[in-house]
Amino acid sequence: MKCVIYKSLKKMDTYLYTEREDDFSRVPETLLKLLGQLQYVMNIELTPERSLAQANPEEVRQQLQAQGYYLQLPPKEPVLNVRH
Repeated sequence: MKCVIYKSLKKMDTYLYTEREDDFSRVPETLLKLLGQLQYVMNIELTPERSLAQANPEEVRQQLQAQGYYLQLPPKEPVLNVRH
């Protein structure tokens, strides 16, 4: 399965995966407004052997098929335990 990755210029470390380049027809308008301007990053082929840095490729494939997009949010920062 092919997909296209875009980076949000408004929300740091947030990426939108779509099925086709420049086709946001299945992405909710409210989400597009929240993400602001999107910058093209790359086209990739999602195969069972493919690994992604911050996302599970199987989950990405499933979401692309079900809803037409996948939203990758920034990783959660670890909570620091500070003792006094």
